[in-house]
Amino acid sequence: MKKLFIYYSLTGSGDVVADYLSDKGYDIRKVISKHKYPKNFGLLMFSGGFRAGINIKDKLIDFNNDISNYDEIVIGSPIWFDRVSPPINTVLEKLDLSGKKVSFIFYSGGGEANKASERVKDIGDIIILKEPKKYKDELKKLEVFMEKKCSCKKTCKCGCQEGKKCTCKDCKCGCHEGKKCTCKDK
Repeated sequence: MKKLFIYYSLTGSGDVVADYLSDKGYDIRKVISKHKYPKNFGLLMFSGGFRAGINIKDKLIDFNNDISNYDEIVIGSPIWFDRVSPPINTVLEKLDLSGKKVSFIFYSGGGEANKASERVKDIGDIIILKEPKKYKDELKKLEVFMEKKCSCKKTCKCGCQEGKKCTCKDCKCGCHEGKKCTCKDK
């Protein structure tokens, strides 16, 4: 099975995830935006957060949207203003993900991505990592998530992947830190 990680990274967290997945046999495709985002964190949150908040789709540099040779697609995005980044908005618009096993890796300074998760929950599995560039232990959560991905292509927010829909309210990041799952449709 051929696997592909398509991602955007401005601060390096996505690059850390890409290195990890490359070691696990994934092909890597980094997305480059034509829009120049500021390096200053405050300005980035204002500019990027605003653009993400109104669902802007960035123009991309040399983006290859041919995924026909891949069975599994993993899409990585930073979370800005609780939403998917504008470059990944473009990716989601350009890719035909039908028939693919899809999952999402979101990296967030606050560790939350409710609106982003809501947007893609019917497309594939989701894990939210808190700044993997800064917190290397987050890759342990990713390892567990990648091992337990559900073949039904539905979202199980706790990471246990026991059923099609999970009602676990305690754990949304995929770590399943000892929480009991109350999944339905086992």
